[in-house]
Amino acid sequence: MADLHDGSPDKPLVLIVPGLDNSGPDHWQTHWERDRDDCRRVDLGMWNQPQPAIWADRLGAAIEETARPVVLVAHSLGCHAVSWWNALRRPVADNVIGALLVAPPEVEDAPIDSRLAPFAPLSRGRLPFPSILVASGNDPYASFGRAKRMARVWGSRLIDAGPLGHINAQSNIRDWPYGRFLLRRLISAATPPPAALIEGGSVDTLSRAGGTGR
Repeated sequence: MADLHDGSPDKPLVLIVPGLDNSGPDHWQTHWERDRDDCRRVDLGMWNQPQPAIWADRLGAAIEETARPVVLVAHSLGCHAVSWWNALRRPVADNVIGALLVAPPEVEDAPIDSRLAPFAPLSRGRLPFPSILVASGNDPYASFGRAKRMARVWGSRLIDAGPLGHINAQSNIRDWPYGRFLLRRLISAATPPPAALIEGGSVDTLSRAGGTGR
């Protein structure tokens, strides 16, 4: 994995958390990782035969490698990796400030792929940071009703992405502009605004990153 200590200490690091078989070259997660200098992919390993405890450990290790604020961007089974990390090993205090959870699959009721079954039952711990769960109306891996239930259990805001299938490379969304918009909204909501240069001032501000006043 690339060095996770680069960049401004105040700028959030976006950790990409793929699902089964990793995310290929045409997946929107790969586009984001390639195009954004604030993105790093988590190497969960065991991409073909994942186990929740191992994925939770590896996700936790990646989070702990950086002192920067972290935003998790998970797809498919990667969403359950986030949930299991929260349930199994999340410390009392950490630097995760938000999560974008995209197309989590059903893992309990006859999952479409038997490799999803080890992640059952659904981890029911509420995520202690802001999260957005994005679901598609025709996802073969989970009905919209199941996605709604997962959002309720995890305390996530539910977004209907429309009929995009599993919201992956086969959805033909390339770098998924709407997902980028949601990520910006999530980061903006979780990141404190610039501090005032003069207390009570409405114009002159000093950027937290050390920028000049405006």
